[in-house]
Amino acid sequence: MSEYTAEILWLRGEQDFLGNRYSRRHLLRFDGGVEIPGSSSPHVVPVPMSDPFAVDPEEAFVSSLASCHMLWFLSIAAKRRYCVDRYFDAATGLMEKNEAGKLVISVVTLRPEVQFSGASVPTRAQLDQMHHQAHDECFIANSVRTEVRCVPIYTVPEGP
Repeated sequence: MSEYTAEILWLRGEQDFLGNRYSRRHLLRFDGGVEIPGSSSPHVVPVPMSDPFAVDPEEAFVSSLASCHMLWFLSIAAKRRYCVDRYFDAATGLMEKNEAGKLVISVVTLRPEVQFSGASVPTRAQLDQMHHQAHDECFIANSVRTEVRCVPIYTVPEGP
């Protein structure tokens, strides 16, 4: 069993909190010491109350799913002796209302593009199977109700 922590810090300062005229910008701090500016999404709370240059919870959610998938994929590729040179994913999340009328991130689509080198390069079918296994093993994907789709961008030729 493992426990993970994150610290979130927001300070009002001189802002008009009761008038709802306060910045949603805050600090995300992780156990390794990394600090990242956070904010509400400008799609939810308009600028200037949101900071479009900070990470919002929706982006963090999408990146968490994409990162978890990638880490599992890299582990699987290494165990199968495929040398990954580059892994890029332009993941997206779709926010919409669910059946209860609540806003949710209903679908996250991963678009991993993986480049390999060496004598052994996976076929498209092997690549699909590795992505499927990575999705099945991803702790974050196993923890959410959001549909997570994986639509690989292929850079390897189709195999037999």
